[in-house]
Amino acid sequence: LSCAFPGNKELEPLKYAKVATAASVSRQKVEGCIQGTTSLLSHCLGKGETVAFVLRNVGVLLVEGRRLQMRFYYDFLERMSGKKNLERAAFKVPQLLKMVVSRVIPIASLTFYGRVIIFP
Repeated sequence: LSCAFPGNKELEPLKYAKVATAASVSRQKVEGCIQGTTSLLSHCLGKGETVAFVLRNVGVLLVEGRRLQMRFYYDFLERMSGKKNLERAAFKVPQLLKMVVSRVIPIASLTFYGRVIIFP
């Protein structure tokens, strides 16, 4: 089952079996984890909680009120663009560095209120 969006874009359902194989766990475990996570996320957002998704080897997706912010790990950006390209981009657009986050910084320090629910 897929869902069509304007501009002929389609949303494909998550392939639980593929995720289970990649993670070496059962399909049921994958479904339970994803359903539990989306349910908790929905509950937290409904209550106006600040939420952070830590995306391993990528960065942190922070949801604070109506503000959504993605902060990337420097090494991820370096892998995606190459060190020289990243250095050139940061020199030309210094605001790019505001999108970079350290792996060791406390995630709560990224929020306005200093309080966050972290989804690993």
